[in-house]
Amino acid sequence: MIDFIQSETQFFIFCLTTLFTLINPIGITPLLVVMTERFSKDQRINIAKKGSLTAFITLILFAILGSFIFNFFGITIEAFQIMGGILFFRNGLRMLEAKVGRSRTTPAEQEESQESDDIAVSPIGIPLIAGPGAITATMLLSSQTPQLYSYATIGLSISVVLSFVYLILRNGDLLIKVLGTSIMRIIQRLMGLILLVIAVQFVINGTVSVLKPLIMASL
Repeated sequence: MIDFIQSETQFFIFCLTTLFTLINPIGITPLLVVMTERFSKDQRINIAKKGSLTAFITLILFAILGSFIFNFFGITIEAFQIMGGILFFRNGLRMLEAKVGRSRTTPAEQEESQESDDIAVSPIGIPLIAGPGAITATMLLSSQTPQLYSYATIGLSISVVLSFVYLILRNGDLLIKVLGTSIMRIIQRLMGLILLVIAVQFVINGTVSVLKPLIMASL
């Protein structure tokens, strides 16, 4: 029982830190504030709620279908680990430079979404919150579940992260006033550093898994 609690707690913390770092709610808060500045406070709260819900549904679907996608396309976990590590490393470098990745949203996507009646689903829900990095991480985590019940741990971590995202986004203007742009840039860089470490670990795990059977066979 103790081993079960310990292993699931470690897995939960790993999922939590990975998803929180990749979604980067503090980093995307200024962008959300700019995109929703023409709306009233109640409308901004509704957009934050609907955007977070959209991201939640998206990540849950990828968590459930992650293994199926691996099997259908014949993708190995090791290949996805290395690819995911490279992607995370790239995003981490951008975060260290305090830049919003272009993979999240483009100026054309922003202009088109601003003209629509509802921008919560896109681009805020997808791909601003549930971007390529978060989707990749969710699929990777679902393929690494220690046990079947660990899917519940992933679901819980997604719920916790997106609940925190919702609270940050709905109070984004207040957060910027309290912390200031400089402090938010520092926090974003720290999160980028954490992401770089996670990226390196993913590449190491994938490489070791590939090379270990080859080394054992040559002995």
